[in-house]
Amino acid sequence: MMSETRESNQVDSNISVSFEKNTQEKAKSVLINGMLDTEESPQSETGNDDSLDKSTEATKLAPADHLWATIAEGAVQLRMERNGPNSEPPELVHEMLLKSVQLYGDLPALKWKEGNDWTSLTFTDYYQLARSVAKSFLKLGLERFHGVGILGFNSPRWFVSDIGAIMAGGFAVGIYTTNSPEACQYVAENCKANIIVVENDKQLQKIIQVWPQLPHLKAIVQYSGELKDNVENVYLWSDFIEMGKDVDDSRLDKVMASQKANQCCTLIYTSGTTGEPKGVMLSHDNITWTARRLMQVLKIGSAHEMQQQSISYLPLSHIAAQMCDIWLCAMLGATTNFASPDALKGTLVNTMKEVRPTVFFGVPRVWEKIMEKIKVANASSGFLKRSLVSWGQKVGLEANIAAMKGESPPWSYGLAHSLIFKNIRQALGLDRCNICYVGAAPIAPETLEYFLSFDIPIYELYGMSESTGPQNMNVKDSHRIGSCGRPIPGFSLKLSNPDEEQNGEVCFWGRHVFMGYLSMEENTRNTLDEEGWLHSGDLGNIDDDGFLTITGRIKELIITAGGENIPPLLIEHSVKTELPFISNAMLIGDKRKFLSILLTLKCQVNESTGEPQDELSDDVVAFFRKIGSNSTRVSEVLSSSDPVVNCAIAEGIERVNQKATSNAQRVQKWDVLPQDFSIVGGELGPTLKLKRPAVLKKNCDRINNLYCDLTPTSSS
Repeated sequence: MMSETRESNQVDSNISVSFEKNTQEKAKSVLINGMLDTEESPQSETGNDDSLDKSTEATKLAPADHLWATIAEGAVQLRMERNGPNSEPPELVHEMLLKSVQLYGDLPALKWKEGNDWTSLTFTDYYQLARSVAKSFLKLGLERFHGVGILGFNSPRWFVSDIGAIMAGGFAVGIYTTNSPEACQYVAENCKANIIVVENDKQLQKIIQVWPQLPHLKAIVQYSGELKDNVENVYLWSDFIEMGKDVDDSRLDKVMASQKANQCCTLIYTSGTTGEPKGVMLSHDNITWTARRLMQVLKIGSAHEMQQQSISYLPLSHIAAQMCDIWLCAMLGATTNFASPDALKGTLVNTMKEVRPTVFFGVPRVWEKIMEKIKVANASSGFLKRSLVSWGQKVGLEANIAAMKGESPPWSYGLAHSLIFKNIRQALGLDRCNICYVGAAPIAPETLEYFLSFDIPIYELYGMSESTGPQNMNVKDSHRIGSCGRPIPGFSLKLSNPDEEQNGEVCFWGRHVFMGYLSMEENTRNTLDEEGWLHSGDLGNIDDDGFLTITGRIKELIITAGGENIPPLLIEHSVKTELPFISNAMLIGDKRKFLSILLTLKCQVNESTGEPQDELSDDVVAFFRKIGSNSTRVSEVLSSSDPVVNCAIAEGIERVNQKATSNAQRVQKWDVLPQDFSIVGGELGPTLKLKRPAVLKKNCDRINNLYCDLTPTSSS
């Protein structure tokens, strides 16, 4: 279904004037090159040499001449300072894990379900199993600085394969389960994988299909299910673990002792939403130092007093899941509870109710889905209950906004908590969750406000694979809706080339900044400048209190034929807010005379395949009934050009246009697509982030039709 808004007036080409203004000086650093250079490195104003143990640094660091590296065995200078967080001595991954064993050895590290019962593994057993896996990798012929690919859903065996690969001197390399055989081949070839660990036969067949094109691949290990065929050098998990018993512990210890904190141990492959995936090289120091910073900023107490509980369900190939589920939990002594493989297809809330996490991280779409469930449940309630909930939401929002300002909550807050908030939290399994975070993609402020109204503050954080996960984050005592918060202590931030509205490219500097892209020197040089600043490609502004707000992405910036620069995110979020039945909105207009937008309707999803269905979601059907439409399917809306829905969309977009700062930022046409975006459809990445190039390619003809003329049109 396609239509256009009431106006199509265009403005003349505008000339934008930009100027360069750094918001802070480059961080004063001590570059560590094998050992501390005390003569040539700049001194911190209040620092001294005493905070660094030179002999310790010399044994843990490999010689390095640059802040970046792109070869597998390369080393980098660490961005260390004389004092403060960046002065902490570097630490290897296995050293960090051994400390966790010493502190929390008998506490449960991992929990998972076998049938209806939960099984656990202590930190001591977890560490020993990782060592056993490492010895088996050595037995299979894993070479230094070669990859171990891991292809499967989150599980204890995924974790120990990752850690075991690092212990054995290889690279831990997560591969997205949604990857095609060709995409798996690309990753395995790029990291020169010697071994690939797969979950089941489905993933095994992908690798077998491309094995002839992988000269470095020596073996495949399947960690779940039975082998359907007898294939040479393909092993079941039990047989794989058994073979490591022939490897002497001293051999593994020697390999671990040879590792250096400024060399790569993990590769995170970008999801390729804007081009070819790149292997983000993360060092031991990237991981251990960043995890330590997160632990300190979250201010979580001893695990012996209260052990934190988290849920692992997001793709472990992504840095957010790895940092939260593996590294941060290990450092905190927290228990990681594994969700079912169909978590994102609807069973996550069931796991939340069972586990009752104390810490929970979700991507925006997860929080949006939870919000939709609450709305559907509330809509089916009686009038009195709906009125009570509505009153409670007003109180909850007022109380939380007051808390952000340092003010006292209204007197009715306690009553609303007893009658409403407590019950909502229990229904979601969040009754003991004190830390709720969102990241990996932009989230609408309205979603955050909705949860705030139920006294569930969700703290937004910001970062990327190249920053080992986080960079800025909101915390309980420093929180603003719509902002990504302030930089984590020790993480430097600046804006490059800000425009007249003080929007500039967000740049990072610190020990969390990645080493480089494996075998991609040009891409690395384009991302890291000569001073070591990481250029994120994101546009943002920083307010007077140091809070960062992301306003768009440079590569996604729409430059109209009239020359106006338009970040699409703000308009897309506004459209979704005005039209609650819209699932996804993608703005079009690069090099075009005006803006248009592609829309998808919220619909049911096949729980087995994740494929969007034709049936509209329950909340959309209920909404359509209220406005006078009888449509229950997407096809019904499109085939009949449902006049009621058409009118609702037109009016909603007109409300968005009334907020536009210029005619060029007004949406002139729109088109409702026959199917919602999804991972299986190729429009969304593994963390449910929009893959704009894929949407453009898939809907090329529909988009061109929008620009044939300025006459209102309708199509399915």
